[in-house]
Amino acid sequence: MTDEKRPWTQNQRFEFIEWKLFWEGALNRSDLEEMFQISTPQASIDLRRYRELAGDNIAYDATDKTFKPTSEIKPSFLRVSADRLLLQLRALLTGALPRREVWFRDLPPIDMAPDIVRHVDPNCLRTILAAIRLKQSIEVRYQSLTNSRIREIAPHALAFDGYRWHVRAWACDRDDFRDFVLTRIDQIKPSASADFDPEDDLEWNTIVSLDLRPHPGLTEEQALAIQRDYAMTDGQRIIEVRLSMAYYFIMRMNLDLKDLPPARAQICLHNLEAIQSNIAAARAESKRRIVDRKNRI
Repeated sequence: MTDEKRPWTQNQRFEFIEWKLFWEGALNRSDLEEMFQISTPQASIDLRRYRELAGDNIAYDATDKTFKPTSEIKPSFLRVSADRLLLQLRALLTGALPRREVWFRDLPPIDMAPDIVRHVDPNCLRTILAAIRLKQSIEVRYQSLTNSRIREIAPHALAFDGYRWHVRAWACDRDDFRDFVLTRIDQIKPSASADFDPEDDLEWNTIVSLDLRPHPGLTEEQALAIQRDYAMTDGQRIIEVRLSMAYYFIMRMNLDLKDLPPARAQICLHNLEAIQSNIAAARAESKRRIVDRKNRI
C-alpha cells in the first residue's frame, strides 16, 4: 500500500515509531497505545506492518523486551531534523507546545535563557487577518515611541523580526508602507476598503542576499570556530531575506556597529553598504510608483 492509499493516521504512527527509534533508541508497543489511544491488537498490527515495510530499521531485543533501531536505520516516514526537534523543545519551554506533542517518554534535562514573551491580543490578530484577506483598512490606536494616536492602516502581511511580530501595512495617512508592532496596538476596529497595491511595497517584495563572514579582526582559530557556528562554506554564509526584514536582522545581530570588539561581534555583513543602498533605493522607487498611481486616478 502506498503512502497515498495508507490512512494518514497510520502514517503518523509509523512516523512516531521512527521518531522513538531514532531519537530515543527504543520503542515499546505500549508507547503506541498510550500516544494514540489505540488497542493492543492495533498497536501489534502497526508494528508488524512497519516491519514489513522497513524491517531493516528495527529489531526486537528479547533481553530488554523492546524494539531497538538497527545500525543501518534510514527513516522513511520521519523527516529527521535536529533543528526541528530543538525548536519543539524551545516551544515546550515557552508553553507554546503541550507536553504530549513532544514524543520523549522521559525528557532530557533542558532549559533556556529567559525569553521576554510579548503576548498579542487574539481579537487584534483576528481583525488584522480579516483586513489582509478582504484588503480593507483598519483603525488602530498605536503607541509609538513618541506618542499615542489613532491611525488608519491597511495590512497586507505579517512578519516576525526575531523578537516581535509586526504587521506590514499601507499607512493611509502617510501614503507609504510601514511596520507596526502588534503589541503596541491597544484599540482596533475595521474601517473602509483600502486603495493601495501591495506590489508597490518594494521593501517587502524584494529579496536580497546577505553575505555573512567572520569578523576580520578575529584570529584564524576564532574565525574557524565562527564558520562552524554559522555553517559557513568557504568562509561565508549567504542568507536570502526580504529588504524590509534585512533591517531588523542587521540591528538584531549588531551588524551595523563598527566599534564592537571582534570577539563580541563575531560576524560581519560583507555587503552592508550595498544592502543599505538597496533599502534606500526601494523606498524611493515605492514612492515614485505611489505618486504615479495617484496621478493616473
